[in-house]
Amino acid sequence: MKSITSIKNPAVQEARALETAKERSRQRAFLLDGEHMVGEGLRCCPERVTAVFVDEKRAEDYHALLSLARCEVYAVPQHVLGAISQVKTPQGIAAVCQQPQARSLAGMGDRLILLENVQDPGNVGTVLRTLDAAGFDGCVLTPGCADPFGPKTLRATMGSIFRVPLCTVPDAAQAAQALGQSGYAVIGAALDGEPFYQRGALPGRVCVIIGNEGQGITRRTLDSCTHRFRLPMHGGAESLNAAVAAAIFMYELMNH
Repeated sequence: MKSITSIKNPAVQEARALETAKERSRQRAFLLDGEHMVGEGLRCCPERVTAVFVDEKRAEDYHALLSLARCEVYAVPQHVLGAISQVKTPQGIAAVCQQPQARSLAGMGDRLILLENVQDPGNVGTVLRTLDAAGFDGCVLTPGCADPFGPKTLRATMGSIFRVPLCTVPDAAQAAQALGQSGYAVIGAALDGEPFYQRGALPGRVCVIIGNEGQGITRRTLDSCTHRFRLPMHGGAESLNAAVAAAIFMYELMNH
């Protein structure tokens, strides 16, 4: 374990820079904050964790966790960890993790969620967590979505970010067309769609598209779907939260 005492140290500076999406993209890395996320990273993909920073006064508390590290571990004073951390109250440990290799749409699996311009980090993170729990195969995102490696999104995933394959596509409509041509049922979640619970049999390969929180799925993308379904609204609400709608579609499709 090495000791670092200054926030001007290069390793500290690179970790601090991961607060911005631009720097996360440049470094192809992101920051893990706190015991749970660092633990998930070290257990799921230890080869991608490139540096661990631990409060020098709490190193013994994290002995078991640190024993999983295959990278350099730095003992740092509280003010240095505070400079690295992206939360108001650091838990005493943080780590830098490399982003996974980019995947192609063709290799994403049979049961997919496509998020088109879903901008709320909590929604994107919750979809990833639910996808992991439900047993879907992967998530496709457009550039207008919240960064899956941003701090708020990561917290919402609760560690599922390490288990869910991700793919970014430049255009949701083109992706929908390609999936439809490959035999997927491409399902647009739309308020003017057919009743979801009255649907007929669907093929084994499905992709559910969830649109922007305010605007929904774009017209071009809807026109590229093979199916449009709506969830029932028996009360006064006009629509559901994007992550909640995604969860209902996923669990229903996995179990029926």
